[in-house]
Amino acid sequence: MKTPREIYAHYKILPALQLHQLRVAAVGKMVAEHFSGDLDAHTITLACLFHDMGNILKFDLTQFPEFLEPEGAKYWSGIKAEYAEKYGTDQHAATLAIARELALPDAVITCVDSVAFSKAEATLAEGSWEQKVCEYADSRVAPYGILSLDERLREARERYMKRKGEHDIALVPEERFEEIVAAERGIERMIFAQTSLKPEDITDESAAPLIKELLDYYIE
Repeated sequence: MKTPREIYAHYKILPALQLHQLRVAAVGKMVAEHFSGDLDAHTITLACLFHDMGNILKFDLTQFPEFLEPEGAKYWSGIKAEYAEKYGTDQHAATLAIARELALPDAVITCVDSVAFSKAEATLAEGSWEQKVCEYADSRVAPYGILSLDERLREARERYMKRKGEHDIALVPEERFEEIVAAERGIERMIFAQTSLKPEDITDESAAPLIKELLDYYIE
């Protein structure tokens, strides 16, 4: 397995989850390509491409039924059960286990491990540029496409609160949510102080050509 296309097929990744990871990788790659400081674009790209490999474990398969076609809910419920049997029920632990199965470099696994809303303050204060860009990229991509940072964070909070899901973006009280959002905004400001891009330059339209390329990105 040398490309995301092959890896996603092997791990039976839901098409919508494939697209999410590709969109996040496109955002990360755009930032990296316009970054004036020293960072490893390949590490960012790999981490973004595989940062949610175990996320079927947290999916409510009734929420976006259109994402389950053409295989249908029964098929994807079976895949979810297979993941739970092999990796347990913690999606983040499953993602890290898969990253190790893929023999991804330690720097990539560190970035994958740090991608989480609840870790944004630590990433802002102590994270590498690679960790900051990966966290930012994930924080720009919603189920149906790329949004502004604030739109994406509030969309995710509302969605998870409605389904009462155990997700860090929904579990924190409003005051803590605003504090972590402030950290996410801080990451955004730091990144764009070092790039020739503006946040509004990153859109579905600008990401589309990269998404096509990234599906066949060669994994060393």
